[in-house]
Amino acid sequence: MEWSIQEVARLAGTTSRTLRHYAAIGLLAPTRIGRNGYRYYDEDALVRLQRILLLRQLGLGLSQIAEVLDREVSPQEALAAHAAWLRGEQQRLSRQIIAVESTIERLKGGNPLMAQDMFDGFDHTQYQEEVTRRWGTQAYTQSDRWWRDLGPGDREAWKRRSAQLAGDWSQAASRGVAADSDEAQALAERHVAWLLDVPGAPTGPSQIKGYVIGLGEMYVADERFAANYGGLAGAEFVRDALQIYAGRAL
Repeated sequence: MEWSIQEVARLAGTTSRTLRHYAAIGLLAPTRIGRNGYRYYDEDALVRLQRILLLRQLGLGLSQIAEVLDREVSPQEALAAHAAWLRGEQQRLSRQIIAVESTIERLKGGNPLMAQDMFDGFDHTQYQEEVTRRWGTQAYTQSDRWWRDLGPGDREAWKRRSAQLAGDWSQAASRGVAADSDEAQALAERHVAWLLDVPGAPTGPSQIKGYVIGLGEMYVADERFAANYGGLAGAEFVRDALQIYAGRAL
């Protein structure tokens, strides 16, 4: 099957101008151009467009998206990893919706608010118990204060950075990249740099190695963490790569 550029733009909620721009920069070429100059797209092109739009939602720029797509071997595996991440986000957003709707109903009825339920799904504190148990109350308190003090723009930038890193891990895992490969070790280096940017984390010279290894184990042990990397297999890949990096560089 083929679809015209106007049909694709309508189906994807974008514009013909955007699709022409994607073609001009080599991101998404039309499958063919008819004698009348119209552009047509087949199923493979639509799958690629879906990947582009998903990665755009994660905050990646077009040049970064091109790099991700060029590295991919199997679109099916890449989409499966992204679907796992989206399911985690869906669950979190569903909880937020329930919490907000509950607040609205209580305000309408003049009923007292249920403070313990109002912030379900607003998850910057979702790992408080694990952090406190493993690294102490001070580590959690300092990290939590840092997050609360960030402005909206900085929070969004941090979320995009985190999502991009998780997406790159998932992509590498789906392609069967070896944990000790240069690509995986470069991701591990990025991961450690990401961790070092959080105040209060136990990243001192005598702590960082154990911290990184412990986080890798926690990613595997807790399905909430594993979901960030496409599931258990992805989390195991991250753990193994971090362990190797910690042994070599920390």
